[in-house]
Amino acid sequence: QVQLVESGGGLVQAGGSLRLSCAASGSTFRINAIGWYRQAPGNQRELVAYINNGGSTNYADSVKGRFTISRDIAKNTVYLQMNSLKPEDTAVYYCNARKGVSVYVDYWGQGTQVTVSS
Repeated sequence: QVQLVESGGGLVQAGGSLRLSCAASGSTFRINAIGWYRQAPGNQRELVAYINNGGSTNYADSVKGRFTISRDIAKNTVYLQMNSLKPEDTAVYYCNARKGVSVYVDYWGQGTQVTVSS
């Protein structure tokens, strides 16, 4: 089992910044990737960014150039630096960890609310 605890959400004005943290604990061996997803009311959950165990990153087009995902391996923590925030970034942000080789298992955090006011 992998436990994920997110923090860092809050209320910010458009153009502002926030940094989300995702601390992983438990059976973190062989985590393939950790990512951030978000879900706004009435919308499906969507991938924002992920970083794999090799350090490669990927971003949704809507956040490229504004968000940066990074990790601190020693702390088992992944960060999402969000700059130039827009009202449409408002959502609950979830941390996700994927484990497995041929069969994958997803673990989720409880989510953290990000609200961007105009």
